[in-house]
Amino acid sequence: MVIREELDLAQEDGNLPTILVAGSAPGESGVSIRFVRFVGGLHLSGTVQQHLICFQLAQACFDCRIGGRTLRHEPPAGSLAICPANIDCSADAKGSVHAIFISVDPRHLALAAAEDSALESQLIDRLAGCDQELLSVANALVSESRSNYPNGPLFWNELAGTFISGLVARHASRPQLQIRGTLGEDVLVRLRDYIVANIAESIEVAELAKIAGRSPFHFSRVFSRSVGLSPHRYIVHLRLQRALQLARSGQAGLAEIAVRTGFADQSHLWRWVRRVHGVSLTQLVSLPAPEQRKPS
Repeated sequence: MVIREELDLAQEDGNLPTILVAGSAPGESGVSIRFVRFVGGLHLSGTVQQHLICFQLAQACFDCRIGGRTLRHEPPAGSLAICPANIDCSADAKGSVHAIFISVDPRHLALAAAEDSALESQLIDRLAGCDQELLSVANALVSESRSNYPNGPLFWNELAGTFISGLVARHASRPQLQIRGTLGEDVLVRLRDYIVANIAESIEVAELAKIAGRSPFHFSRVFSRSVGLSPHRYIVHLRLQRALQLARSGQAGLAEIAVRTGFADQSHLWRWVRRVHGVSLTQLVSLPAPEQRKPS
C-alpha cells in the first residue's frame, strides 16, 4: 500500500520533494509511510483513498485546509494533522520542512475499532494537534524502514498496529446511535463467539447471517462495511490468532494446529501466515514477544 498519486507534493521551486524513506514491510499491516524533505517551501493537495496522518518536524507557518475548514498557524515541531479518507485537503508552508506522511487503510482502522469494542468509530479530521505517542511510533516506523526492517517485518507490522490502535483510542469518534445498515456490537460479539467455538470446523456465511438475523447477501455487505473485512477474511483473521496462540504455547505440531484451526492443511496455514504477517510461521513463532524487542 502506498500514499497514492491523488496527493500532489511539491517544494518551493515546483519540483517534487526528496523522498528520504518510503514504503511498507511485507505483510498486511494497512500502513505505509513517506519521510519527505521539502526545500524552501511545502505544498500538498489532493484527495487520498487512505486516511492520511501528517507530522511536520520543523516549525513553520502553515496554511491548512481539510474539507471546508481552514487554519493558518505556526505549530511546534512534531505536530500532526489528520485527513480522513476521501476528504479533500491542502497545506502550504514557507521554509524547508521535513515531514512524515502515514497512510492507513480504512479497513484496518475499522477492524481495530471492532476489536476494541468501538464498532463504527470514525476518524476525526484535525488541522492541528499533538500526540507524542503516535509521533514516537511514527519515528520508529521511519527508523525501521530506513534500515530495511532490522527487527523483521513482523515487528514493523506490530508497530503499525500500535499506530492504528492509537488512532482509534484518541482520534476517533463513536456514533451515538447505531448507523443504519451496520452491525451492532452485541451482534459482532455473538458472531465472534460462534466462530471461536467452531474454529476447527467449516463455517458457512449462511449460518453467520442467521445469527445476525439477515439474509446472506445483505449480511456480507453489512459485515464488510462494519468490520473492514469480508466474513471469510474475518474468519481467517480469528483462525490465525488461534493458530499463533497454539504454536507459541507448544501445545501441538504445525500440522495438528492447521487442523485444529480450520485450515485445509499445514501448507494452507503457512500461506496465510506469510501473506498477513510477512514471515513464515516458523519465524513468527520463534520471534520474542513484541515488548521484548526494541526498534534499532
